[in-house]
Order: sequence, then C-alpha cells, then structure tokens
Amino acid sequence: MPADETGPDTAAAGAPPELLVITGTSGAGRSTAANILEDVGWYVVDNLPPQLIDSLVRLTEEARPTLRRTAVVVHIRTRAFFAELQSALRELRSRGMPARVIFLDASDEVLVRRFESTRRPHPLQGDGAILEGIRLERALLEELRGLADTVLDSSRFNVHQLASVVAGLFGDPTTPDLRLTVMSFGFKYGLPLDADNVVDVRFLPNPHWVPELRPRTGQDGPVRDFVLAQQGATEFLDRYLAALEPALAGYVRENKRFVTLAVGCTGGKHRSVAIAEHLAARLAAPQVKVTVAHRDLGRE
Repeated sequence: MPADETGPDTAAAGAPPELLVITGTSGAGRSTAANILEDVGWYVVDNLPPQLIDSLVRLTEEARPTLRRTAVVVHIRTRAFFAELQSALRELRSRGMPARVIFLDASDEVLVRRFESTRRPHPLQGDGAILEGIRLERALLEELRGLADTVLDSSRFNVHQLASVVAGLFGDPTTPDLRLTVMSFGFKYGLPLDADNVVDVRFLPNPHWVPELRPRTGQDGPVRDFVLAQQGATEFLDRYLAALEPALAGYVRENKRFVTLAVGCTGGKHRSVAIAEHLAARLAAPQVKVTVAHRDLGRE
C-alpha cells in the first residue's frame, strides 16, 4: 500500500525531557487523561509503582528524542506508596528532570454516580458502600493532592470535555491536532471498514476506457489531468472540502484525532487515486498531518 505523509515534525530533539505523573481519585478521569495524553504525543505507562518511575525515566532518556515526553499513571493505595512517589519525584528533580503531578478529582456525588453507572465497585470499598471506599481513598490521597502541580476537578465535564481540557493543558504545540488519512479504494473490492467518511467518484468518466490512460494510474499526470478536467470534478471537490471544514473542526473538538476519508471508484486505480491525491494536498495544514493511502492500487 503506497503511502505519502505530509505535516509538521512532531519531534523536538533539542527540548528537555518531561515527566507527568497522573494520579487522583478513582473514577475522576485518570484513564481519560492518559488516553488523550497518548493521542497528543506523550508516552504513557499505566499503573506504574512509584519505585519504578526512576528506572522508566532512565530508559526513556536513552531513547530520546523519540520518547521526549513521558506520563505515568500512579494508583496510590497505601501511605507507603505516597512516600515512594515523593522520594521518586525528589530524585528526578535533583537531576534536573522536569516532573509534574496532575491530580484528577471529582465530587463524592459525581463519583458515586459514575461507579453506579458502570456497575463496578470502588477499588477500596471492600464489603461496604461505594461512598465508604471513596472516603477512604480521599484520606490516603490528601497529602498527594497538596503536592500536585495541577488539580483538575472533572465533576462538571463529560469525557470529551475532560479530554479537551487535558489536551489544552498538556498538548504539544508541535503535535498535529488531527491525523488524517485520505484513502483511495475500489468498490469491487469492498468498502474500507475503518473509514469515517466515504465518497463515490464513479460519476466521473473512467480513464480505463481511454487506451493510452488504461495502463497508467491516478498518480500519473495524464490521468490526474484527465480526471480533474471532467465536468463536475472541480465543483465536487470544492463543495466536498467546504463540507469537510466543520466536520474536521468538530472531530478536533471531540478529540477524535484519527480520521479516515475514503474515496472510491470501480477498481481503485484511476479516479479515486487522482481525487485522493488532490484532496490530501488541499487538506494539508500546519496542525493537520495528512497521509495518502491507496488500498487497491496494483491489484488490477
């Protein structure tokens, strides 16, 4: 599957490494925060014991600049874990490693409602009620909350809003807001299962029936020029791109950062390839990383 990529370079080789510790009360959004951080360029490790943080950081330092920003999700279950986390952070900061702590929290009422909606017990409730587990965990986390650089109350956020807040706080300005794949395909080989949006360009005349164009593909200039010169081609492209503008902006707002647009013709050789290449070139932008993929090119 040939592919071409355009977009900003996400590596900032000269920047110092960063460490972000994600912790907080169960049900407050640690997993959501971890997922969005991964989407915006952080290397994320979940449920890491505090005493292993230093070892992880040493490993990631050897992998620079690939692993420039590391986040670890730490679940504090005992006072001993808190002491170990404090010790690990002191050690890192003494070596000049920027280390921050984000603490996710929510009101008791919201946490109870979230656990009830998922029908899962609170990890510390034992044989008691959900609220008992929440209060026990709060007591264990009281000192850690005071240590945090950022305390984020997720009570008023849904999962998408929380993701937007985390991305805004910790997103890398060199990381694209959207990773967009423009894929050509042939309808006779079936629809792409992972497409978010599918358009059909079989309304355009098929270069297959032009003898000198038949052996060529939509990546070749003569085929591209033939396809784009057809009646309706320019109008279709202009209107489709205009329709995509609010949709792509909405994907970013909803933190759907990986989007696939599929363009289909009969065999995936001529029209869809030419249109996909053209769309990709016009969709490229500073905060949009565009990949062109031709799923069925070469199958004929």
